[in-house]
Amino acid sequence: MTEPKSIDIGDALPTLTLKNEKDEDIEVSSLATEKGVVLFLVPKADTPGCTTQACGFRDVYPDFTSSGFDVYCLSADSPTAQSKWQTKKELPYPLISDPKRQLIKALGAANGAKTIRSHFIFEKGGKLVDKKNPVKPAESPKLALDFIKSLSA
Repeated sequence: MTEPKSIDIGDALPTLTLKNEKDEDIEVSSLATEKGVVLFLVPKADTPGCTTQACGFRDVYPDFTSSGFDVYCLSADSPTAQSKWQTKKELPYPLISDPKRQLIKALGAANGAKTIRSHFIFEKGGKLVDKKNPVKPAESPKLALDFIKSLSA
């Protein structure tokens, strides 16, 4: 399988099939067909900083959906680990498993074997319009929401 090319502002989501937390295939390129997408990346499920970031997105999730954006958490964790974390923390959005780190690398968020905490905003249709890499766990949800609100201002 070829690695997806690097994604920068103005580029589209790549054609790539990954798994969600239910171990179901998802086609990355189709995520932004109906709505905009916020992809936030965490180094490891159920660790303190990642939980801060994930719960921050959980707590303002309705603000994203009412603005026409879906939220996805992306990590290299297994679907099983993500599912446990999702249940434990009542995360309302899907979690995407990228064990080969293909999408993580394409987004420029791979640092060796680690994932850089970051987030990426794709408008409806799949074009990248904003990225924060790296980002602090507590600031990520607010920065993403502020950017989305600025789009409709």
